[in-house]
Amino acid sequence: MVIELDGTLYQITYFQHVKPGKGGAFVRTKIKSVLTGGVVDKTFRAGEKVQEVRLLRRPMQYSYTDGSLFYFMDMETYEITPLSSDMVGEDQLPYLEENMECEGLTRDGSVLAIELPQFVELAVVETEPGVRGDTAQGATKPARLGPGAIVQVPLFVNEGDVIKVDRNTDKYLERVTR
Repeated sequence: MVIELDGTLYQITYFQHVKPGKGGAFVRTKIKSVLTGGVVDKTFRAGEKVQEVRLLRRPMQYSYTDGSLFYFMDMETYEITPLSSDMVGEDQLPYLEENMECEGLTRDGSVLAIELPQFVELAVVETEPGVRGDTAQGATKPARLGPGAIVQVPLFVNEGDVIKVDRNTDKYLERVTR
């Protein structure tokens, strides 16, 4: 759900309804700014009203970067939209790869933000070779992925391998065969 508070759009990422033994009920939330990606803890009292906002999700494809702008193509209208790094989200940039399909959050026909898939498949471009016998403790090593993200991977992962990563936790999930 997306709400508007003080002129800023926020997406609710977590909520908990609390009814203490004494006093009125309230809701604890974690809300994420749609434009900047910053997370804020907010408590709403019983009876407090908020403005719900409807954002449309449109399939988009990342095309290229030119300076500080990132260009995305709407997959339905083939229209190209330039977005700043703030609109893309600093936490998503290390996972953004050319021709990647994602979703554009739009309001009144203009794209406000981009949302990448939670699980992405990217190639390992740099990692140290694994050493035999080091796997007793489930050892890991750092690996740099194509767009620039660095994640911890098992020792058997080599340069050139394609791996699946959970973008929200920066965790290796599995090796992918293509």
